[in-house]
Order: sequence, then C-alpha cells, then structure tokens
Amino acid sequence: MTTIEYCGIDEAGRGPLAGPVTAAAVILPAAFPVGLLDDSKKLSPAKRNIALKEILSSCSYGVGWVWPEEIDRINIHNASLLAMKRAFEAIDQKARTLVQIVQVDGKFPPKLDHPRIEAIIRGDQTHPHIQAASILAKEARDRWMIRYSWIEPAWHFERHKGYPTKLHRELCRQYGLSEIHRKSFRIFSS
Repeated sequence: MTTIEYCGIDEAGRGPLAGPVTAAAVILPAAFPVGLLDDSKKLSPAKRNIALKEILSSCSYGVGWVWPEEIDRINIHNASLLAMKRAFEAIDQKARTLVQIVQVDGKFPPKLDHPRIEAIIRGDQTHPHIQAASILAKEARDRWMIRYSWIEPAWHFERHKGYPTKLHRELCRQYGLSEIHRKSFRIFSS
C-alpha cells in the first residue's frame, strides 16, 4: 500500500492592522506525532512551542511572507494567496516533487505549480498537515512581530501582534502609524 504525500498550507495574519501576512506549507513525515497538533488558535503558547520544535526538526516546510506595502497594493485576500504560494515554493524542490496533494485551509486555493490542490474550509481543525502549517505560520508571524517591537517599541507589537485591540488603536491615535501598519485598513474605526 502506497502512502499519499500531502502538503498542508495555512496562513496567519489576515486580520491585523500591522505587519505581514504569513503562510506556511508543511509536509508531515509518516511518523510525526500528530497528537501534538491542533488548530493553532486552540493551542496554548506552550503547546504551540512544543509542536513547533517538532515541526522544525522533522518536517519539510516553507514559510511565505507578504509585507504591508504589498497588502495595501493587492488587498489582503490576494496577499494571503500570495503568501501561500511563496510558502509552497520555499519548500525544498525535491520534497515538493514528492507531494501528491496540496491541501489549503480556507475557501480559495492559491495558484501553484501543482496538479492537485484542494481548498478545505476549516481544514486547520481536521487535517494534521494543515494544523502543522497553521502552527508554523502563527509562530513565525508572532515572533516576527515581537522582534519588530524591539525596533519600534511605542506600539507594543509584542502584546497584540498587530491585531486591532483597544490598546493598539489607542497607540495608533497617540503615535500615528508605524512603517509596518497597513495603510489600506480601517485603523481608526471603532
């Protein structure tokens, strides 16, 4: 019996007012301990970190980034799809050629150079390879935002990761917009 080789893709960062949208593409090995996985939003930071270490040490993966100026230019939907494409293309080419089915969380698949791509609504709740991608995308983006807060500490990105919290909006009113704010988003509403 032949094992089907899947690649899961998911993104993080569609909703924030600042920072990149980030996607990850992950190919899980057959022996991966899938009990570590879940939708990244359902895992505690400690559990995500444990899963992340296992993903980074045992999986083929790629991470794709789309930056705020690109998001403003092409919109968040297209930016999310572009981040997914970049994540898939960042996987080692040899590993990519073994993939038989690419499964993407959501309603819309990115345009990839692959013959079989499936979009799965809420795939991050049911498919381990998409869950792994969800964890990697979220952790990569969150950690980037924390590190960026060292450069521009006034906006406290380490606390809200760019999401539209009350604190974040108040800081934008106080300091204006940083270099990584998405200018096309409604930052000062509500």
